[in-house]
Amino acid sequence: MTQLKMTQEWDKVFAKSEKVEHEKVSFHNHFGLELAADVYKPKHAQGHLAAVAVCGPFGAVKEQSSGLYAQALAERGFLAIAFDPSFTGESSGQPRDVFSLDINTEDFQAAVDYLSNRPDVEANRIGIVGICGWGGIALNAAAADPRIKATVASTMYDMPRVGAWGYFDQGTADERYKAKEQIAALRTKEYTTGPTQRAGGCIPVDQLTGKEPDFVQQYSAYYKTKRGYHQRSVNSNGGWMLQAQTGWMNNNILAHPEDLRNAVLIVHGEKAHSRYMGEDTFKKLKGDNKQIIIVAGATHTDLYDQMDKIPFDRIAAFFNKYLK
Repeated sequence: MTQLKMTQEWDKVFAKSEKVEHEKVSFHNHFGLELAADVYKPKHAQGHLAAVAVCGPFGAVKEQSSGLYAQALAERGFLAIAFDPSFTGESSGQPRDVFSLDINTEDFQAAVDYLSNRPDVEANRIGIVGICGWGGIALNAAAADPRIKATVASTMYDMPRVGAWGYFDQGTADERYKAKEQIAALRTKEYTTGPTQRAGGCIPVDQLTGKEPDFVQQYSAYYKTKRGYHQRSVNSNGGWMLQAQTGWMNNNILAHPEDLRNAVLIVHGEKAHSRYMGEDTFKKLKGDNKQIIIVAGATHTDLYDQMDKIPFDRIAAFFNKYLK
């Protein structure tokens, strides 16, 4: 496997908790890609612990929201890891800054592989958390892998839905086909060089006009300011490779929602532009072990890092109930 070069000093966008032990690790997925991760463990913990793997938001790195979630869960008694997806952050994979629903679903399953083999983890007590676009990917992974006993999708996106139809389903099939034509031509052009043209990251705050949709401004306020900027984050910088964008256009998450038999908690903000995706996904789920929480007054990005809005105690209670 690839030997990763990982930053050892604390370079997160959030403060380090004194209640938690932290270490850098790596693990591989079944495509042979090595993934970089941070482990957060309750200080002085002994024996076998329930464990949670966290990833997202889509285009973020483990030093941002996923690390914050993992640390907060470790403060509540879980061994938690936050990892960088394949092709991003400190994880391996070429070309850089591309994505795949299949590979990213496998990334979560590989995290479960890793946790299942740790001597301090009880292998039948493993859950996952997906934030933003990784919420949908987490549900996809849980439907594929019964080892995932409980799944939290926080402020979730259904990325294939947005990729195919745009925000609020306002796109058309003709617009989608035109985008495919443009990207197909780009693939021909970039064949000899590899992907170079990017889709564009979040707008720098000083370039906002104020006429952008609220959620666009909220993304900039997180990814482009001291609050959430990170040098390895796709969204904080140039954005995804444009070639990759067709990867969502002919896919679906939860092709067989009836296979997701284990517990699910969907968490969304009352004012989140993405709320419709979480609520519509929740309607597809089967069984009495599925829950949804709507956080009063919260926007999409509030659930990235606002400690007074993210219902960590309720998330921990959900995991305590189903990881036993």
